Amino acid sequence: MRRGREKDIATLTSVIESEIDILKRHVEILMLVIKHEPIGIIKLSEMTGYPQHTIRYSLHVLEQEGAIEPSPRGAVTTKKVKTVIENLKKSLSNISNEIEGIIDKLS
Repeated sequence: MRRGREKDIATLTSVIESEIDILKRHVEILMLVIKHEPIGIIKLSEMTGYPQHTIRYSLHVLEQEGAIEPSPRGAVTTKKVKTVIENLKKSLSNISNEIEGIIDKLS
C-alpha cells in the first residue's frame, strides 16, 4: 500500500515499494502463524483483512522458504523458522546498507 507517498517519486521506486509491501505482508502472516499456530487461511484472512487468495499465496511463499508447513488444523512453523527469520534479518540489513549507499550518492 502506498499510503501518503508522492506519485512523482514512485516512478523510480514503484517496483521496490510493491515488493516491500508484499514482504511486509509475508512477515505479518508469518508472525501470526508463530503466535497462533495452527492457524488456517480463513482465520488469517479475518485477522488481517487480506483476501483468502492473498493469504494462500503468502503461506505458499513461507512454505517454500521452509518457515511453515501445512497441517490438518492449519499452518504451523517448522524447525527452520528461526533460521529463516535470521537469514531474512541479515538480508534486509544488507539491503538497507545498499539503500544507504544510494542515498549517500544522491547527497
